[in-house]
Amino acid sequence: MLPYLARRIANYAVLLFIATSLAYLLASASLDPSALWNRQDPSLNWDAIHANLVKYNISHDLPVWDRYVTWLRNVLFHWDWGRTPKGELINTLIGTKIFVSVRLVFLGAAIGMVGGVALGAWTATRQYRFSDRVTSLISMIIISTPAMVIAILLQVLAVQINRSSGFQIFEFTGEGEGALGRLQHLLLPTLSMSLGGIASYSRFQRNLMLDTLGADYVRTARAKGLIKRKALTRHALRTALIPMATYFAFALATLFTGAAITERVYGWHGMGEYSISAISGMDINGVTAVVAFSGLCTLTGALLSDVFVAIVDPRVRVS
Repeated sequence: MLPYLARRIANYAVLLFIATSLAYLLASASLDPSALWNRQDPSLNWDAIHANLVKYNISHDLPVWDRYVTWLRNVLFHWDWGRTPKGELINTLIGTKIFVSVRLVFLGAAIGMVGGVALGAWTATRQYRFSDRVTSLISMIIISTPAMVIAILLQVLAVQINRSSGFQIFEFTGEGEGALGRLQHLLLPTLSMSLGGIASYSRFQRNLMLDTLGADYVRTARAKGLIKRKALTRHALRTALIPMATYFAFALATLFTGAAITERVYGWHGMGEYSISAISGMDINGVTAVVAFSGLCTLTGALLSDVFVAIVDPRVRVS
């Protein structure tokens, strides 16, 4: 198993290097940080600005390939991902924003995945009943509603709850301070992210569960006297989780940069928001760092999918 994982990690490392290098070359060729300043403004010291861009290795006057070689050398030997056009360290920015996103993303993802699997499995056992139809209708409404609309609706609902109760139960701007403050600020964005996950995952899980409920091995287990609950959890649900494990792994990989709308609405300055601001801010090094982080998450998801499938599918472990 270990040699297999080592080979996969080596392959992923090569893919990540190629993707990150291409991202830097494309960003360097298409983004011009000097466009952030008005060249016609007489109050600006253009010589100083240009000198800083050259110092930061992001000036368009430098050849793209030379900039790439310098950037690659700094990353490989010093783990220095460069600076923004304003002089901020990319390492510091990314480190801070990853920590912000981790607090928001992991909790919302965990609730969405666990809730989606449980809801999907439950509705599959109640196919075409009233509860199944109502749950399906609500899930489709949530899936069809843009994330920004859901976030704003939750804010409106939170304001009404705060007014009715007379207490500031929900906070929805920024991250807050202290344990209680952070929890208050975390409630709405977490709910906003988890609702979409629960709705979408439940649809996948329901369909997969329906395929396994009528399988021969489930009917055989019931015929041998196994109670319904154990037959569903040990056989039907476990088999239905195999494709969901792969889906979960790749979904986790895109959550950090996919939460841009939620972070914008609720004022969380994480990776999702930074991925947008880096492009609009002509931040060559920032864009490259975001691509590298996204690629790392995606390839980690690919590796996790293999591990997850091996956990829920004994046939994979045997092979």
